[in-house]
Amino acid sequence: MSIDVLVRRGITWITALLCAFALIPVVAGKARADNPIVQTIYTADPAPLVHNGRVYLYTGHDEDASTWFTMKDWRVYSSADMVNWTDHGSPMSLATFAWASKDAWAGQVTYRNGKFYWYVPVTNRSTGRMAIGVGVSNSPTGPFTDALGRPLVENGEIDPSVMIDDDGQAYLYWGNPNLWYVRLNTDMISYSGGPAQIPLTTAGFGTRPGNVANRPTLYEEGPWVYKRNGLYYNVFAAQCCSEFIGYSTSPGPTGPWTYRGTVMPTQGGSFTNHPGVVDFNGGSYFFYHNGALPGGGGFTRSVAVERFTYGSGGTIPTMNMTATGPAQVAAVNPFQRQEAETIAWSSGIETEPASEGGMNVANIENGDYIKVKGVAFGTGATSFTARVASATSGGRIELRLGSPTGTLAGTCTVPGTGGWQTWASVSCGVTGLTGTQDLYLRFAGGSGYLINVNWWQFTGTDTGGNLLTNPGIEDGLTGWQVNGSGTLSVGTSVVRSGTRSLAISGRTSSWNGPGQDVTSRMTNGRSYVTGVWVRSQSGTPAAKATVALTANGTTSYVQLTPAATVNANGWTQLSGAATVSWSGTLTKAVLYVETNAGTDNLYIDDASLSS
Repeated sequence: MSIDVLVRRGITWITALLCAFALIPVVAGKARADNPIVQTIYTADPAPLVHNGRVYLYTGHDEDASTWFTMKDWRVYSSADMVNWTDHGSPMSLATFAWASKDAWAGQVTYRNGKFYWYVPVTNRSTGRMAIGVGVSNSPTGPFTDALGRPLVENGEIDPSVMIDDDGQAYLYWGNPNLWYVRLNTDMISYSGGPAQIPLTTAGFGTRPGNVANRPTLYEEGPWVYKRNGLYYNVFAAQCCSEFIGYSTSPGPTGPWTYRGTVMPTQGGSFTNHPGVVDFNGGSYFFYHNGALPGGGGFTRSVAVERFTYGSGGTIPTMNMTATGPAQVAAVNPFQRQEAETIAWSSGIETEPASEGGMNVANIENGDYIKVKGVAFGTGATSFTARVASATSGGRIELRLGSPTGTLAGTCTVPGTGGWQTWASVSCGVTGLTGTQDLYLRFAGGSGYLINVNWWQFTGTDTGGNLLTNPGIEDGLTGWQVNGSGTLSVGTSVVRSGTRSLAISGRTSSWNGPGQDVTSRMTNGRSYVTGVWVRSQSGTPAAKATVALTANGTTSYVQLTPAATVNANGWTQLSGAATVSWSGTLTKAVLYVETNAGTDNLYIDDASLSS
């Protein structure tokens, strides 16, 4: 029985969840994550990676109604705000490894040499033992291919974790019941020397009560090894069963280790747990899994996340599972195209690959909904557009605020389009959308499946919507100009959405780039939210969006977005908020994309500037 069916049958599990978990207080004025963070399928064994201003979350996938660790593929999600998560589907599965027979279990991804390496444990068909394979991709969202065509290492043990030290030496750790490591070579798919064991001492990994199964220490499985402020951490699943999360620290990558205590006690309806720890946007985050969704348990798990602060000496505090997770770190810009599968919470819906690229929301029935938290409408939105498909007679998208039955801001009618992947755009007017609010897309109509949704976007008032002309480049070069030197052209072979993107070549300085005159659209002292998708034609420059302000004969510069590395393998979103101000009379304002250094050729698409 699928998760959405359980939800439809009215299981009142949210109340139970709130009672079972120790909730942390909500920060006034800020949206917070809903745990578990994925509701469309069961996810397990979280492995976060920070890359280019986003957190990419790699997970396992428990099959519905499993009574064992029945896992056939891995999934990827990402977020720029730690609250709304975009579903990127399954870029790697057991079929990726022709030599594997089963068990797509817990792995981890790292980035090096312009590539992403995904280390995973699977069963080797020829030996029947667990082995570690490596997937590789040019993009954090895949697709991944088998880097070796065989196991990297095999000794019957599981749960790989990879750490690249400050000196460039990479280490691969894994193990249950033991703890192993190898020193990876710089190619990340071979190693020097042989596998070595880390001694599991009680001083290093705690004392297991009763020395169960001749295992004197608390260490069980799932090591997550990283370095922070000169200290090495090994956060691990402890003392099955039921597992809690403990941690040890060391002055070096291979020890000696010292047990430091409990990170997360046993709780949450799953007899296993699995840690993942990253720093992002000034905060520290701990990922884990539990059995909190309908039908959840030890073999049907779900990923959740908490924010925490390290103590003196680098200690990790003890955390409890919550239903209300971290605060949002950046608002959603509704005047940029947003993928429908970017979700804080959902009911009933599922996701699938879209014929137009990426994923779409599917299998939508009457009463299903998507919640997107912390949407910044500014001074107002006037209309809503969605990319939709329907093989039946369609349905309606109700735009509601605060709850699935909250204030109705607008309704878009979706007709039949002739197929579930036959896409069309529909639009409707909206009212009452100002400030930053939680947006619900509630779906209504007859019985059975109604519609699929690929993406959505709002149009705003002159001061609240997208202030740029031709932001999606669908009208060619209209509105765009060269800032400095270079040649602009319209590209059709490399696009992020629609049919066109903007290319610039022949830049002679790093500050040269594609731009737009926004003089008439600037208000002194106003805060603006900027977003633009960028891709290099070659190389990996650090790009950013800037506005040049000329007032009283003097030009000043405001950086609108943090710099982020861009490459030729996929699109990277530059996004940020900044207050724009000047002294005297403004005579010219130009928004443009530049690089920190170099003169690499660039593409841009789907740009926005809103207040």
